[in-house]
Amino acid sequence: MGLLAAAAALALTASGCVTVHGELALVAPATEAEATKALTDFTTAFNRADKAYDPALAADLVTGPLGEINQAGLRARAVTSPDGNAKHRPLELTDARFLLPRKAGWPRWFVADADSNQDVDRGPDDRRWLLVFVRNGPRERWEAAYLSILDADGVPAFAEEEGYAVPVAADDDALAVAPGRLGAEYVAYLRDGKPGPFADGPHTRGWRTQREKAAERPGLATQYVDRVADRGDFAPLGLRTRDGGALVFFATRYFERQTAAPGYRPKVPRDVKALMTGEVRNTVTREWVSSQTALVRPAGTDRDAVAVTDRLQGVVGAVGS
Repeated sequence: MGLLAAAAALALTASGCVTVHGELALVAPATEAEATKALTDFTTAFNRADKAYDPALAADLVTGPLGEINQAGLRARAVTSPDGNAKHRPLELTDARFLLPRKAGWPRWFVADADSNQDVDRGPDDRRWLLVFVRNGPRERWEAAYLSILDADGVPAFAEEEGYAVPVAADDDALAVAPGRLGAEYVAYLRDGKPGPFADGPHTRGWRTQREKAAERPGLATQYVDRVADRGDFAPLGLRTRDGGALVFFATRYFERQTAAPGYRPKVPRDVKALMTGEVRNTVTREWVSSQTALVRPAGTDRDAVAVTDRLQGVVGAVGS
């Protein structure tokens, strides 16, 4: 809603009882009980903040792309609906399983895969919420950095080693595209549409098509500028899948500039206006954070090596001119 601190010289084990050399030992990020508490704390804070439209009530439990999107959305709604959320429906996350990758040093992270009450429980509309929690050090709280909402049958089978999930490094050359390069590859694809590693889908070709249609609207010129977002809490994170590929969470940032024809002004929705600085004369520039989830196939895959399976985005700022 500041993540990657330097690796600590000493780190606590998941139980917090024994000190080990964190830069050398592979340590589970949390126990099942600790992961359950992190998910419960997040859900409680999310519900309080959503009911009151008060970003402060969730600020210390969200970070990264999810945090920035969540906090901006709540700030906007606090302006447009100062009495709170009259349609609030408490979020419930049940049937949770935890994917706990062992790693050395800090930060540490894990994925909670849970069923939400925001959809149906069976059939083609059943969804799973995958929340990525990160933690900078033994005295820090767990914060949710990424959220992906996938079809229940779209969650891949994850690899395991000694009962733990297997993380993939940012520069992992066993994948068709290393996690650390996904943001740059995605930005390049959105810019020029040239053949690359991405399979066709709603978040690749479909997303470019939507942008092209927006740019063709008469009387309103729309331009997009995409940027890589992979520093600190926005760092890409991935888990190995049983087929040798990986499920990777990564983020980008983009700017959408709309310029109206002479004599006209772009229409600005209330929730965007609530985040705006400057005065709209004929131009408004929205800043978006976009969080993607991708299935990346193993190295050696020639075509359709990356399938972007989910995208969560939100306006985090706007400028009128």
